[in-house]
Amino acid sequence: MHKKFNITGLCIPEDHYMVDISGKINTIITDYIQEGKYFTINRGRQYGKTTTLYLLEQQLKDRCLVISLSFEACDELFVSLYTLAAGLVRKIGRILKMQNVGHGLLDEWNQPVSEQFPLDDLSERITSLCSSVDKEIVLIIDEVDKSSDNQIFLSFLGLLRNKYLGQRKRTDCTFHSVILASVYDIKNLKVKLHPGEESKYNSPWNIAVDFSVDMDFMANEIAAMLYQISAEFQF
Repeated sequence: MHKKFNITGLCIPEDHYMVDISGKINTIITDYIQEGKYFTINRGRQYGKTTTLYLLEQQLKDRCLVISLSFEACDELFVSLYTLAAGLVRKIGRILKMQNVGHGLLDEWNQPVSEQFPLDDLSERITSLCSSVDKEIVLIIDEVDKSSDNQIFLSFLGLLRNKYLGQRKRTDCTFHSVILASVYDIKNLKVKLHPGEESKYNSPWNIAVDFSVDMDFMANEIAAMLYQISAEFQF
């Protein structure tokens, strides 16, 4: 069965003709993820962000525990701090189950979330998870700007920021690397915290490093795909 061209959604190397971006993937892993950096990949729609995240996950899954999420169609997560914490516990719990994390750790993760202190509860679970698993944990979230003007979203970024700083100070344990994918750079988003308040820059994601990998296709990358097609059809 021949591969097909795909111009919508996720591209799968086994199913679709694709430009060879393995060099870019290796650069992202070496220069960013292995270094424990937090960063955002922000590019326009149909630019290949979701495919890039998928290829990163496939490359990392043997050496890291990868938690890959998307905030697409997840408005219910951002109703309150409790729904955010409880929703993330549910989503991450499903991934941990698929990753064959031990039953004891999985049971601990899936305990009911505190209604009074939901973010603190989520923070403690992340600490326990990251200190108990024998692999580095990489968190990947696609479509993070779906709720980027929401105070609940900012609280979530603040949680990641505080834990990142705590890990630097050796007072906390958290994700080794965090990748957020979006159309807009959430470090530079203007947010309005209260009705009638002037919009201002207020993203806690200032811990993130600038992402400088050129994601445009190079001639040699396109050529690799063309060689594959010509070999398959014996042009």
